[in-house]
Amino acid sequence: MAKDFYDIEEDPSEQKVSRFNAAALINLILSDLWKDSYRHSRSGEFSKWNADLNCLWMELAGDVAPDSDEEKQYDTIEYELAKAGTLIGKKLTGFKTISKDEMVNNAKQYRVLMKKAVMLKRLQNKQGKGTAYQDSADDYMDF
Repeated sequence: MAKDFYDIEEDPSEQKVSRFNAAALINLILSDLWKDSYRHSRSGEFSKWNADLNCLWMELAGDVAPDSDEEKQYDTIEYELAKAGTLIGKKLTGFKTISKDEMVNNAKQYRVLMKKAVMLKRLQNKQGKGTAYQDSADDYMDF
């Protein structure tokens, strides 16, 4: 009797490697997320900006070791952001104004979100998924 697909025993120590490299797709996803992030930061939509940054973290965190410095730094930034209050993002219309306390809080949130974005951009570059690019041909050139 032939074994069913689900009955096949696999060696758990065997490393699974895809025949396809998803690097190009991942770079497209990261690019789209950064575009959204920049759009939401410019329009003052802090909650959406933060959601974009969280999606970027999810894409990059797959290559981050548990309890690493990067993970701890991300957690610290998340804690700072939580202390700054609810991220609503104020879109003022008409003659509405916000209080001085709200202005101060928005400024704190903006700075923490900027810090989070810079941390993620540096992580992306460190992982070789960002703007830091080196052509292998450069390895053989002497100046």
